[in-house]
Formats: sequence, C-alpha cells, structure tokens
Amino acid sequence: MEVLTFLGALAGIALAAYLLGIRDQKATEKKLVAWLKDNYGKAPMRSYKDDELDHLRGYYDNHRGDFQIDDITWNDLNMDGVFARLNYCQSATGEEYLYYMLRTPSTVDDYDDMEKKISFFSENGEARVKFQLYFSKIGRRIRYSIYDYLKLLDDNIDFSNRRHYVMIALILLSVVLCFFQFGIGLLLTIGLSIANIIMYFREKNNIEPYLATYRYVLKAIYSVNYFSKDNYPELSDDMEELSAAAKNLRGFGKGSYILMSPNRMNSGSSPMDILLDYIRMMTHVDIIKFNQMYKLILERREDLDRIITILGKLDAYISVACFRESVKDNYSIPEFGSGTYSADNLIHPLIENPVPNSIDTDKGILITGSNASGKSTFLKTVAINSILSQSIHTSLAHKYRAPLYRIYSSMALNDDILEGDSYYIVEIKSMKRIIDASKESGAPVLCFVDEVLRGTNTVERIAASTEILKSLSQSGVTCFAATHDIELTTLLDKEFKLCHFEGNVTDNDVHFDYLIKDGAAINRNAIKLLGVLEYDEGIVDRAQELADKFTKTGVWA
Repeated sequence: MEVLTFLGALAGIALAAYLLGIRDQKATEKKLVAWLKDNYGKAPMRSYKDDELDHLRGYYDNHRGDFQIDDITWNDLNMDGVFARLNYCQSATGEEYLYYMLRTPSTVDDYDDMEKKISFFSENGEARVKFQLYFSKIGRRIRYSIYDYLKLLDDNIDFSNRRHYVMIALILLSVVLCFFQFGIGLLLTIGLSIANIIMYFREKNNIEPYLATYRYVLKAIYSVNYFSKDNYPELSDDMEELSAAAKNLRGFGKGSYILMSPNRMNSGSSPMDILLDYIRMMTHVDIIKFNQMYKLILERREDLDRIITILGKLDAYISVACFRESVKDNYSIPEFGSGTYSADNLIHPLIENPVPNSIDTDKGILITGSNASGKSTFLKTVAINSILSQSIHTSLAHKYRAPLYRIYSSMALNDDILEGDSYYIVEIKSMKRIIDASKESGAPVLCFVDEVLRGTNTVERIAASTEILKSLSQSGVTCFAATHDIELTTLLDKEFKLCHFEGNVTDNDVHFDYLIKDGAAINRNAIKLLGVLEYDEGIVDRAQELADKFTKTGVWA
C-alpha cells in the first residue's frame, strides 16, 4: 500500500509539473504574439551579444553561388549593420538564410516566387504571426551553425553498433552460465559488466559534442508538423517539399528520448531517470540510438538541407515583409533592364532622416566635392540599394530601374599588417580584383570606388587613376567613383558623367545640403574649413594664397 501511495505521489508531481510547463509555455507564446503584433512596422529593437551571430555564415559558406558579395564589399558597406536592420527572423535558420540572400544577389530576373510569398506575409497578418510563433519554437539560441555541426559528422567516427550488440550478448551468456557454473558465470558477469560500463563512458564522451546537432535537427523536423497543418495555397509548394523531406527523416526522432532526455546522466534526476541511467550504462541503448541517428542523417543529408533551406527561406521572407512595412513610404519593387541606372529618391537604410538623392546615367559617375559633403554616403547608398534590389527585391527608392549587376566596392580599406602590405598595395590589390571580374563572363560589373589610389603621391595617383578608370569604362564596367582630384574631371569627362556635392562655408560654420548636382565641383572649401575650426589666420591665408598661385600657374611656389 505504501509503495502504491509513493508511486501515486510521484505520478501526481510529474503531472503537476507537466501542466505547469504547458501553462508557462502558453503564457510565453501569448506574450510573444502580442509583441509581434505591437511591433510590426517598427525597426528591430534587438541588441546582439558578441558571439550571438557567430553562426550566420554557415548556410552561406555551404551554398556558394556563381556570384556572391565578397568580404571587401561587405565590410566597405557595413552590411552587418544593414543585416541587423533587416533581421526580424525568429529562428537561427532564418537568420542564416537572410544573410545568404544579402550576400547572394541574383543576376537573373527570377523573383516571382519570392515576391508572391513576401506579399502573402505582408498582406496576411494572421499567417505571418502564426509562422513567426512556429519559428520561435526552433529558436535562435545556437552558438554555431547547423552546418558547422554537420561538419563534425564527417569526422568518420565508427557508427557501427556491432561491438555493443556483442557485449550485450556476452553478458547474457555469462548470466546463463551462472545456472551451470555459478562461480565462473558470476565472475564473467561482473567482469563483462565493468568492461561494458567503462566502454559506455568512453563512448558517451565521444558523442556529447554531436548532441547539439541532433537537438537542432529534431527541432527543425518536428517544426514541419506545425507548418504543414496550415493550408495556404501560396505556400503549398514549400509545404509539400517540407513534408516529403520530413517523411524521409521520420526515423530520426523515433526513440530519441532515450538519448536526448535533458535528465540523462543527471545526478539530480528522479528515481525513474536514475533507473534509466543504469539501463543505459548496461545496454548502451542511448549510444546505439545515437549511431542509428548518425547513419540516417548521413544518408538523408540532402533532405535535411532541404528542410533547413525552406524553413530559412520562409522566415527570411517574413523578415523582408516586416522590413518593408517599417519603410513603407520609402520603398519600391525594383525593375530590371539593360543600359541605364535610374533611381528616384534613394535613401540609406541606416541613416535617420536621410536626404534622398536621385540618379540617372547610362555610364559611370565621377563625383567631386569637399570632405563631409556626402560623396561617400552617396556611393554607399547606391551600392546598398543595388544589393537590396537584387537580393530581397526591395529598393529604398520611389523608383529603381537598372541592369542586374555583379557588385564590388573599394572604399574603406586598411593596411594589412598580417600580410605586410602597405595601404597602397591593399588599394591596388582591391582594384585589381574588380578589373579581373570585368574580364570574366557573367552579368556586367557595377563598382564603387572612394578616393582612387589615395595611398600614393599626387602625380602618380592622377596618372594611374585616370588609366584604371578609363580601363573599367572601356570594359563595360559601370563605376561610381569619388575623388578630391579635380584634374580627373578633365581627363575623364568623356568616359564618366561628372557630378558633385558642395557645402557653403560661412564665417563660423559650414552647411551641406547633401544633394548631388551635375558637373564638377567649383567651390573648394578645405582651406576655408581650417578657418571655421579656428586655425591661425596666418596659416589659412598663406595656404589659400599658395593654392591660388598653383591654380593660375600650375607650379608650386
């Protein structure tokens, strides 16, 4: 009677814990749904820990395309910041796919399926929130990408269960032997059991690093059940592929509790869990299950990749829908055609209260103007919008029409200490990769260059810059370049459209309107800015006199 009472109490405690867990989960989901609805159309307010996005490159590194944004261009444009502005994803899978999208602008106009699904999530708030809730169940809390973990599965570990079955058989035979030769049978049973337990802990330590992979895979597979319950015609093709792939991986989750139990080998577990631990040690049942799962995941790796791809894509599309809502008065669906680059009221996604600029050109642009007038920001605005247009099919402009490009930049460079390269060497290497890309087959190249060859002397800089930019133009490259060298406007006026930014310097301040204007810069404000910052009047006056003499004579006095 006392035993039944004790077992009843344990069952009651377990049931109460289960019900409380369900209650807490429902409360958390309700809170998340309210938050998602209240914050739709707002910029993300998420802050990131140092290692929180270490997993981002996983999908990208394992799905390389014909053209992807290289690291120089990505860093030049602060695309990490742009990613953070666009990231409304609720799963790590979605974050990795969104990152992949931004680094893989399409060079083919095939956005119909993407646009259909983004529009669906934009227009159907109920489906959007429901899917975001599903993705939150998969979660974002992983240090490394699923693809980093999958690389561990390539370590050629021995996933054969033969030795485990042999040990179990030997122990059973030794037990049987006890009925005929008790002493020998007992010694064999004890010896084999000790050997089996030692073998268990050695194997257990080997498989622990892989369990994070398994947990994430299980979450992804189980989540398919949530998504497939909803019958949305706009998503039917994805749901069919998900269900088919998940069906092929169905055996992965069967009996996985014996391996994935959170209380496995936990000293603070319940009596039932402790009993299961002894069963695991003697039978290796969890290690046997691990090996079965390992073999299945290797055999069905393509199905797993398909699940990760589809789930990531849908979460990323929801993120794009949320981003569009947050900039709903300042975005358009891009159009793609040949020849002219045309954009009305382009803005930068990371600037608060940005000044819109428009551009219309059938060739490269050479931009002059003083420091802080807006040249570099304009280059980055055009470059980022070109990437956004070809990746998430969204331009931050009232209208955008341009060819489909391969996009490069050479802007925010630094000395390479590890390679021992000076700034100039880094510059010319950066420019060379653009020249090399222009010679390869594929979509035309669009490049952005800020202060061409600033790392060398004036005479050689102007001569080399002229020939490099001419070469790019003659190779069919559309180059947007900014320079302080006014001489280039004369040397390149046939190959490039000339534009400029300017500012007005008063006695006490300088004012910039940050609007691009046709033609080369006329005003030179660099020396005047010295006066604004209260440099000694003698320095300012003598500098201006020296500059004026050079302008007239072409000789430095």
